[in-house]
Amino acid sequence: MGNQGFGISPDMIQYVADEIRSIAKTGIQLAIVVGGGNIFRGIAASSYNMDRTSADHMGMLATVINSLALQDALEKKDVQTRVQTAISMNEVAEPYILRRAVRHLEKGRVVIFAAGTGSPYFTTDTAAVLRAQEIHADILLKATKVDGLYDRDPDIYEDAEFIETISYMEVLERQLKVMDMTAISLAMENDLPLVVFNLSHAGSMGAVISGKTVGSRISN
Repeated sequence: MGNQGFGISPDMIQYVADEIRSIAKTGIQLAIVVGGGNIFRGIAASSYNMDRTSADHMGMLATVINSLALQDALEKKDVQTRVQTAISMNEVAEPYILRRAVRHLEKGRVVIFAAGTGSPYFTTDTAAVLRAQEIHADILLKATKVDGLYDRDPDIYEDAEFIETISYMEVLERQLKVMDMTAISLAMENDLPLVVFNLSHAGSMGAVISGKTVGSRISN
């Protein structure tokens, strides 16, 4: 949503598409999981008496809207893209089929995984770790609005300390809120390295992939 209060910012969607394009054109296989909090956030809705399952399903549908917007922006930049959704909607996007997703990646297409896991009570973070495991990704990048992981919320505490490297277990023990605990646990069980970085710094995504020290790294 960029600097807007909600919705999709045309400038931000173009910026994100440019960042992705810069990586895709190098030949690196790239899959993306998009959230839907700029349109609808299931956990927030459930806090004012909406049924959690209904709220989460609405949140999943919001991720499909964002995924289609990102696909449109990427294809206008000559990046072949496929959206696969965990909730069947054949007129809108492909159903999520692992072998088909891997085939798209092998053909150099960017694959966007929409609708989370398709089940309520699981966050976009967990969906990202799950899909990363399924496609045997080398690394999972978590794009945020802060420079990485801090010992506490840097928006609230001026003396919050930046953490460059940390283990999964320490994240769990200290209950650091960079990702939900289910996602961290799943990454730890499967030894999937995570990098948390600030998307608003142009070129940061490419810098992470090229091996430069950017943001915070979570691993064993």
